[in-house]
Amino acid sequence: MPNNIRNFCIIAHIDHGKSTLADRMLEITGTVSKRDMKEQLLDQMDIERERGITIKLQPVRMNWQGYELNLIDTPGHVDFTYEVSRSLMAVEGALMLVDATQGVQAQTLANLYLALDNNLTIIPVINKIDLPAADVKRCQEEIINLLGCKKEEIYCASGKTGEGVKEILDAVIRQVPPPSRDDSRPLRALIFDSIYDEYRGVIAYVRIFEGEIIAGKKIKFVVSRELAEALEVGHFSPKYIKDAKLTSGEVGYIVTGLHEVSQCKVGDTITFADARVEALPGYKEVKPMVYAGVFCKDGSDFNRLREAIEKLKLNDAALSYEPENSQALGFGFRCGFLGLLHLEIFQERLRREFGLDLIVTVPSVAFNVYLRNGKMEAVYNPVSFPDPTLIDQVDEPIMKVDIFTPKEYLGAIMQLATEKRGSYLNTEYLDEQLAILHYQVPLTQLIVDFYDKLKSVSSGYASLNYDFFGYEKTDVVKMDILVAEEKVEALSLITYRDSAYSVGKKIVEILKSTLSRQQFMVKIQAAVGGKIIAAERISALRKDVTEHLYGGDWSRRAKLLEKQKKGKKKMLGIGKVDIPPDAFLAVLKR
Repeated sequence: MPNNIRNFCIIAHIDHGKSTLADRMLEITGTVSKRDMKEQLLDQMDIERERGITIKLQPVRMNWQGYELNLIDTPGHVDFTYEVSRSLMAVEGALMLVDATQGVQAQTLANLYLALDNNLTIIPVINKIDLPAADVKRCQEEIINLLGCKKEEIYCASGKTGEGVKEILDAVIRQVPPPSRDDSRPLRALIFDSIYDEYRGVIAYVRIFEGEIIAGKKIKFVVSRELAEALEVGHFSPKYIKDAKLTSGEVGYIVTGLHEVSQCKVGDTITFADARVEALPGYKEVKPMVYAGVFCKDGSDFNRLREAIEKLKLNDAALSYEPENSQALGFGFRCGFLGLLHLEIFQERLRREFGLDLIVTVPSVAFNVYLRNGKMEAVYNPVSFPDPTLIDQVDEPIMKVDIFTPKEYLGAIMQLATEKRGSYLNTEYLDEQLAILHYQVPLTQLIVDFYDKLKSVSSGYASLNYDFFGYEKTDVVKMDILVAEEKVEALSLITYRDSAYSVGKKIVEILKSTLSRQQFMVKIQAAVGGKIIAAERISALRKDVTEHLYGGDWSRRAKLLEKQKKGKKKMLGIGKVDIPPDAFLAVLKR
């Protein structure tokens, strides 16, 4: 019955216990037997289990007290906010989870605003109450200040022990409204995620808003106008469970049998092939913020790399890519990501799931370059940065940054933000202990090590959320890195003119410590506009060519040393240096 359906998701900051609470719900509702139960059950990827983070949203259906509960577990990291926004459009309610030891954090607030924008019913939950450091009273005060709710409306639970989880399930049934139902109208289903199965083609994860669907029906995608057939329909438990049909209000999957991943776009609407309906409001096109070149070590793997990126793109709508050719690295792709963790996970998945050996260039951001002839170019690859004489003005992306911190760390964080060229907006206080600092910081300063340094200066207590604000004028230059007097394109970067010297010096020092010695002396140089601004050298490996000599005239020794010297000089002219991936990584994490 439609009145017996409840669709909800869990939103929270990183590591506040979303996946663990979902585990207890699956156990208590008997969706998964005790024998099959394991930690982070909904995190399907090995990489999610190892890192203890959720990367992909994961739906599951549970039965409780005669009600059908559809839960979507969401990620907490700022780089995967897009996954959260997709989940929110498929549900009517959200559990807002707060860690009893940490209180309200940056992503708690960011995800709460996303949920309120979608008019969802919010149920506040304090998790991890079993920990010795839990401060439930302080958390309750923070939530009351935030939501304006009563103390009795806040639920306390422990995802680890299962305490209070039954009460939360009952609250979902009581408070989350049932989905509105209309079976008389033609089918309209929103695709909120999709995956590629080698044997069954593309599988679309859908929320049915109107009508119903049974297997065997011809379907079409309203936006892309592709036609397909619903080979199978069903729900998640959390494995695929085949059903006779999916009706409006339900969350489930449709096996489409499509082979092209691009035909089934996230945010598209599915309807019957002969129906004429308007598309459901999809998702905002997300704009990549960080760009990096991805190349295969072995050039013959290019086609495998393209297929792998296409498959990852299907269920990672935030990823963008286009082919790129580099003199040094051959054919590859220039890929756009939401942040550095997104890039790291992408790299790791290509290595693990597709067995590819990769070289990834230094990440850069998209600059708007205005030329003297009146044209504007978006430049996100340092190699294609125009000649300085042709440039009129360069604009860089600025992010609006919210930093949550206990007030004793305010001074250190403000100093860090100033060092990173941040401009101060204002400070808000959630209570007498917790403050929110608002800054505008250039994205180039955020992507390298801002998060690590923030954790360091705040003893791990501060948390961060950021959103795109706009573009502002800046003064940047292109820096080339030369190894053995040859430009290494993959290490080129765009940097601020006033900090070019310190950045160049740091990079050449890192390369000196990571590159292995050669048979000839290796020069490492950083250059801006043809002018060398920093340099280091790696001395040559030298064999003792005179060790077999005994006695005799000194001129024999001198002759051998002269011969060695000539050989080294010749090698200096023709020698090439192979730069290993760990050198690229070391520069990346400078």
